Amino acid sequence: MFERYTEKARRVIFFARYEASAFGSPYIETEHILLGVLREDKAFISKVLPSVSFESIRKNVEAHAVAREPIPTSVDLPLSNECKRVLAYASEEAERLGHKHIGSEHLLLGLLREEKSFAAAMLDERGVSLKDMRKEVEAMPIVNQTPASTRAAAQGPASIGDFSRDLTQAAMEGRLDPLIGREAEQEALMTILCRCFHRSVLLIGERGAGKSALVDGLAQRIAEGLVPQPLVDKRVTVIDGEVVAGWALSGPRSDERLNHAVRAMIEASDAIFFISDLERLIAAGAASRTAVINGILKHWLLRGRLVCIAACTPAEYAQLIQSAPWVRDCFTEVHVRPLDDAATRQVLESRKHHYESFHQVVYAADALDLAIGSAARYLPHKPLPGKAFELLDAAGAYVRSREGTLPLEIAESMKKLSVLRGRVQKAEDNHEFEKARFYLEEQGKEAENLESLRAKHGVTSTTSYTTVTGKHLEDVIAQWSSFPFRA
Repeated sequence: MFERYTEKARRVIFFARYEASAFGSPYIETEHILLGVLREDKAFISKVLPSVSFESIRKNVEAHAVAREPIPTSVDLPLSNECKRVLAYASEEAERLGHKHIGSEHLLLGLLREEKSFAAAMLDERGVSLKDMRKEVEAMPIVNQTPASTRAAAQGPASIGDFSRDLTQAAMEGRLDPLIGREAEQEALMTILCRCFHRSVLLIGERGAGKSALVDGLAQRIAEGLVPQPLVDKRVTVIDGEVVAGWALSGPRSDERLNHAVRAMIEASDAIFFISDLERLIAAGAASRTAVINGILKHWLLRGRLVCIAACTPAEYAQLIQSAPWVRDCFTEVHVRPLDDAATRQVLESRKHHYESFHQVVYAADALDLAIGSAARYLPHKPLPGKAFELLDAAGAYVRSREGTLPLEIAESMKKLSVLRGRVQKAEDNHEFEKARFYLEEQGKEAENLESLRAKHGVTSTTSYTTVTGKHLEDVIAQWSSFPFRA
């Protein structure tokens, strides 16, 4: 199926599969392919789509996705029907441009052609159109068009940018949430990082306890200059162990590429690496035919030349030290325990806007208090603040799902208007300007009809925010427990 795909395009599909697994999706969806394009082809994206960033798109996907447990990456997830059409469109775009092989740029065009997909909607919100993107792709020089199957011998060394993202830069741009209630853990983290040897840290805590938030907090401290002298001018770089491990699928020279990745990390002396999946990275090293990757990691971690922060749950740590006992020697443990109620309340106040924006609601004070007080009883297997956020998310969805639906004639008018917009765009793309003018006139008439229908039913076009109260949380808890809520 992917014989005509370039190496970059194949890695886009691999990354899409990884993102789908991480979100617990049973299918690879269009948004996962978009994340794959953004992750793989950073140079192309930064040139032609300066308004689109991996972090902003991933936050949109996180807000849109249904909360599910991650799926093991060993599971071969199928493509959704939308994704199958995207791949077909990508092939058509390559043929239209006279390109023999399908690259990541053609996959991006395919996403834009699947107009009703979530990926296309996110790109449209950021001002990206199919017409403009086609012009950008047409203007590109035809390079790297050899498929991956014939390029294995020509693979160059991996660079840090191939498998990482700069968290300190995100902090400078104000894209990270503040760290609250973790002063002791943060001091312990910075003290270990300032050592001469044994400078790497393993954060151990249950999912939702705030391990990643602790790393975000370090990046913010570095960006603000509020760190000890040895950490000034350092940068926190997120390394995705799953991504590095995925290179094992990229051909005969996968071992060499993995070695280059590890050596690139060693040479980046100003970086503190956050490894989101240490177990996967170590497993890739163990499976390597040259069997030297873990040896390199162990050697440089012990010497303090390579500085890493890793994270895992207590159960994962128990398994990890059985398969790789050297991890205990190379990393200093920092236990991330659940926050107390007071700190959790501050965290909820600082981050509730993400849920309010997505659900178009406002959380009342009693809803926050009840989320904290009830979490221990109804979600005992999860720590604060994670389980409190889960209750708020569920309450927001509960409120929005019970709001009245639009009158049928308004819904039909909106659907017709959307179809007309698509026909206008398609006619313009095909240079059928008479047809485009006709559809524009029809679109104007339908827009007037929609406004009159809204006036008739008293429905405004502006977004209205509903207040989520403690009573709504009680209803959610009653649903979960199948019994009336008891304080």
